Amino acid sequence: MKKFWFFSKSILFVFLIFLIVMSGLYVYAFFSPKLELTNIGQMYIYDRNEALVYQGSGTSEWVDLENINDNLIKAVISVEDKNFYKHHGFDYLRIAKAMMENIKNKSIVQGASTISQQYIKNMYLDFSQTWDRKIDEAFLTLELEVHYSKDEILEGYLNTINYGAGNYGIMNASKYYFNKEAKDLSLEEALMLAGIPKNPTRYNPVNNYDECIKRAKIVAQTMVENDLLTQEEYDNLFLEAIPIYGKRESNNLQMLMYYQDAVLHELNNLSGIPATLLESGSLKIYTNLDLEAQSELEKAVLHNVTDENMQVAGILVEPDTGAILALTGGIDYATSQYNRAISASRQVGSTMKPFLYYAALEHGMTSSSKFLSEYTNFVFSNNKTYSPSNFNDVYANKEITMAAALAYSDNIYAVKTHLFLGEDTLVETAKRCGITGNLEPNPSLALGTSELKMIDFINGYTTLANGGYLTDNFLINRVEDLEGNVLYEHKNKKKMVLNSNYLYILNEMMSNTSNSSFTSYTVPTALSIANQMSRKYALKTGTTNSDYWTVGYNNDALLMVWLGYDDGKAVERDSSTWGKKIWIETMENYLKERKSNWYETPKHVIGILQDPVTGEGVTNDNAAVFYYVRGSESLGVLKEN
Repeated sequence: MKKFWFFSKSILFVFLIFLIVMSGLYVYAFFSPKLELTNIGQMYIYDRNEALVYQGSGTSEWVDLENINDNLIKAVISVEDKNFYKHHGFDYLRIAKAMMENIKNKSIVQGASTISQQYIKNMYLDFSQTWDRKIDEAFLTLELEVHYSKDEILEGYLNTINYGAGNYGIMNASKYYFNKEAKDLSLEEALMLAGIPKNPTRYNPVNNYDECIKRAKIVAQTMVENDLLTQEEYDNLFLEAIPIYGKRESNNLQMLMYYQDAVLHELNNLSGIPATLLESGSLKIYTNLDLEAQSELEKAVLHNVTDENMQVAGILVEPDTGAILALTGGIDYATSQYNRAISASRQVGSTMKPFLYYAALEHGMTSSSKFLSEYTNFVFSNNKTYSPSNFNDVYANKEITMAAALAYSDNIYAVKTHLFLGEDTLVETAKRCGITGNLEPNPSLALGTSELKMIDFINGYTTLANGGYLTDNFLINRVEDLEGNVLYEHKNKKKMVLNSNYLYILNEMMSNTSNSSFTSYTVPTALSIANQMSRKYALKTGTTNSDYWTVGYNNDALLMVWLGYDDGKAVERDSSTWGKKIWIETMENYLKERKSNWYETPKHVIGILQDPVTGEGVTNDNAAVFYYVRGSESLGVLKEN
């Protein structure tokens, strides 16, 4: 009996201490400065003209609680926090039950966060599970509860929560998914929206309709259990498919969100921006986005790709500055948020060759240096062999020039050059140009067998396109807080890493990929789009069984395009040309109002008319200009021993 009374008194004592501590905390919170909620969660992204193109959560889309559908409100409270209007920030009984369940399962299987706690976490805190973060969350929740009414808290929560596909707030989500005001939602639409915040990627109906409906039914079941919905009403839900709208009223480019995701990826890697602002999203982000360029890229993709399973990635850069003007990481962001431009590693194929041939020029070869183009089985000292082949097994079966090898993308010539220079030479040159990623010094590197991310690979091409300067490719110009204080500003850093003479010769050779003068035993790789060119471009294509690349540039713009399937299956030949068509349509339409702008010939570089394939003196009407550093033209007769 004594033990019982001792235990009871102990429990009572602990309870009284708890009441005193909590009362003290509530009083302290009451006299603390009132939390600012109106500006929290507002992320603004601007294009290069400082026009607003994205608003993560803004007052223009804020909707009063009385203008939100009652079914939506009931559904959210039922599934997220059924005692919301009864507790003071924390549901202690729910916390106790969750603790017991987690102890029973020896893992965290159940949470007990209230709507107030979730609102604070979304607005002010990161999602770490540290004790410091939990203590901050608890105290801020107390402040929220003592300074704001329940309706104000619920209204703020519904206007700032993430509903997937770039939609923050119930009004944005209602318009995007159903083309309706928040007050006009049907019961089924309300249930679908109430289920999304648990996992915005998995449960949004554009991305995964079936999973969204499963989640909506779970939400509906909680409403039945809480007497907010009858069993009969539940049984009649989702008997027919719910139409999904999936569009925005302005800037309705279905690939624009890939650019915005890339911006957020870059933002998280910038230094000097407080972590609290990064997490809360209270920022103004000024980017290099050129909506005209983005629109032209998207139009070209949609015009040319007819296979719904095919994917495309593309990046358009201003060469002189490294500014990324347009970007897409897929065909349709609403269908797949995976950003292939910044996340996918793919083999780059023959688009690696320009870096090889620049190295060759730097090491004494010229545009007319010759190697024998024929099927070759390379045998190495360790008795290993390597047997690359040309596209369609087409060989000259004679010596050809470097200019011809680049125009035709001859693999045998490339591997011979690579081995002649030494396998480390290409690695060093590529990295000097700014290409990051794993480049293994092996015989096949010259044919682009290494897997690279497009966002890293394009750094190297920017160096080729801007006159040989290593610079940063970047999306963000400036970041400010909501008061206009500059938190970050991009500083242009340029360092000369290539010889301008050799680079000019390389660019001229790359322009021959669309030069009909090189038509001989085969044709240049980009000849099929030559008749669409209104100006001169340095251009290179690259192919593997599953990857098709087109990358080219002039002084004004650099565009890299990849085309393939996510599962790596082979691309059919009929669709393999789509990448080149996307490239030429985007470039021509984007540059149509500008004068043609090719590179100025360096004073130490000269041009000589020669036979395109053999490099010998011209004996017929078929001739091409070969460029040399003055004094090296006599080296053009260098041949394979």
